[in-house]
Amino acid sequence: MTIRVGTSGWTYDSWAGPFYPDDVPRRRWLEFYAERLDTVELNASHYRWPRDTTFSGWRERLPQGFTMTVKAPRGLTHARRLYAPERWAEVVERGLRLLGERAGPLLLQLPPTMERDDARLDYALAHLPASVRVAVEFRHPSWLDDRVFGILERHRAAYVVMSGARLPCVLRATSDLVYVRWHGPSHEHLYAGSYPEDDLRWWADRLREWEGAGHHVLGYFNNDQFGYAAANALRLRELLAR
Repeated sequence: MTIRVGTSGWTYDSWAGPFYPDDVPRRRWLEFYAERLDTVELNASHYRWPRDTTFSGWRERLPQGFTMTVKAPRGLTHARRLYAPERWAEVVERGLRLLGERAGPLLLQLPPTMERDDARLDYALAHLPASVRVAVEFRHPSWLDDRVFGILERHRAAYVVMSGARLPCVLRATSDLVYVRWHGPSHEHLYAGSYPEDDLRWWADRLREWEGAGHHVLGYFNNDQFGYAAANALRLRELLAR
């Protein structure tokens, strides 16, 4: 199967009980997670870039065939709004290289206040490491334009398909990789609630369609409250396996 489904992060306190049994210590949560899901989106890197030894440690702890996507530093996406990506290129490349075969794409989540800037996007994608696959999540609606999708296609960058309150759900593939983020089923609040069965079945059909068209698919649930993300990811995997 060329579809992988996981969650955005794995260290949430509210998952103790709903997902992590009481007899599994926190230091073993990643191993427990990796026994049940085969990909994860690293969110902590957005707030503080991990040390080289941390990346190397994850490579050793994670099993063969596991994929860890890494969220780009907010210094690049939010503070600098993609300006001067060269400053981050070497750091990002080294971190993902230390992950080895476990390394997935680099996720650029742009802030909702960042309006469309084709030249800046084009420059940033051109100056990030060529060895690193990139997925871009646009939160401002001004980016939804065929010319923007064309920039992504030219750089083999994936458009991030979103599900969440007040976020446009555009089923668009701009590379051989389709990247999906589920931010919760609520129409009012991001990251809240659990996706109902009908929604998960609908998404399973969409993921199969992309796979059938020759795409690799990565999808991450970000509705982290009370372990909903893990439960939704496990259920979607069950539906895909049928």
